[in-house]
Formats: sequence, C-alpha cells, structure tokens
Amino acid sequence: MTDHTAPDFPTSALITIDTQRDVLDGQPLEIPGTSAILPAMARLLDAFRQAHAPIVHIVRLYRPDGSNVDLCRRSLVENGAAILAPWTEGSELAPGLIANLAVRLDPDVLLAGEIQQVTSGEVVIYKPRWGAFFDTPLEAHLRGHGISTVVFCGCNFPNCPRTAIYEASERDFRVVLATDAISGLYERGQKELSAIGVRLMSSETITAALSNRHLERH
Repeated sequence: MTDHTAPDFPTSALITIDTQRDVLDGQPLEIPGTSAILPAMARLLDAFRQAHAPIVHIVRLYRPDGSNVDLCRRSLVENGAAILAPWTEGSELAPGLIANLAVRLDPDVLLAGEIQQVTSGEVVIYKPRWGAFFDTPLEAHLRGHGISTVVFCGCNFPNCPRTAIYEASERDFRVVLATDAISGLYERGQKELSAIGVRLMSSETITAALSNRHLERH
C-alpha cells in the first residue's frame, strides 16, 4: 500500500509559526516554553537553508486600534495593550530566526496581504487569524514551489500551529511536526495528530532526513 502521508523531504518546506519577540520569556504576551525551543528552531532553519529548501515565517501583527485582532484579544488591544504591534521591536521575529540581522518586518507589505521576501528561498507572511492558510497567500506560495510536505515549528501548539496543521492536512499536504521545536505540545494532541497522518519527529531526525534526501537527490 502507498503511504500518502509519508514526508517527502526533497519537496518540503519549513513553516515557523508566530515566534515573535513579544511571546518570549518576560515579554508582554509570554507563551511558556517558546524561548526554550529557539535552539531547535535554529537547527531546523540552518538545515533547510543548507538544503536550499523553502522557509516561510508566519507572523501576527495587531493594529493598535484592535481592528484586525481576534475577538478574544480585541478588547485587550483596544484598551492599550501593546502586543505584536506593527513597527515595534516586540513584533519582530525572535532572535536567531533570520540569518540576516538587518532584516526587519515590513508591516505595510505584510498587512496588505503580500509576501515579504527575506532571501530567494525565505519569506514572511502575515496571517489575520489562527490558521496560517486562512486569507493568506501561503497555499499559492507552496504550490508555486512544488511543495508536497510541510514541516511545522514555533508557537503555540494549542492555538495557531494546531489550526495550521489541520488546514495543511485538509489541503492534502504531507505534514510533519517538529516535536522539540514547538511550544505547548501535549500528549493527547500528539495522539490526535498521529491519527490524521501527521508525522511527529524531532528536529534532529528531520535534519538528518532532509540532509540524506538532499544528498540523494543531487
């Protein structure tokens, strides 16, 4: 039988979810465990860059008037909470996630629904809600690069990554979750992901598989 969910690393892309400065330890929107996963995320990013495989950084940006904020956080922002605000340091990607430290997010481009290019193989996309595919150019970008397999990492499993994973699955992408590069992961969630064909792999295993398949392809 054909395993339609098995990762195909030569046609894979890495997607980081909402790993921005404001969610790190001690910051206004602190998500426990996110700072701790940064080294594993950095290893994955290095591996995908070395393999010349696409990387997509998904981010949130909350307008100060709350007009584009999820309903559950809208009052918080309307009442003055400065979280993930465009042009602020807190909205930038976490340290070490972009190789070129001079690159900063361009809210004008991102909030317009366009793709911000970091390098030829690395981009940033803004999402207005939990899911990375909802009202974004992500699917078209991945299809345009011939991607069959998406590898997810970042913040924070119960909310945005989980939603994005299910969105990817319903679009027939093969899905991998880097278990040591995601904050908020729990046992029942892992079982539920396995039941829909998501492969749970460590960053080390992903890196080795990506390297081996890249060498075989060349």
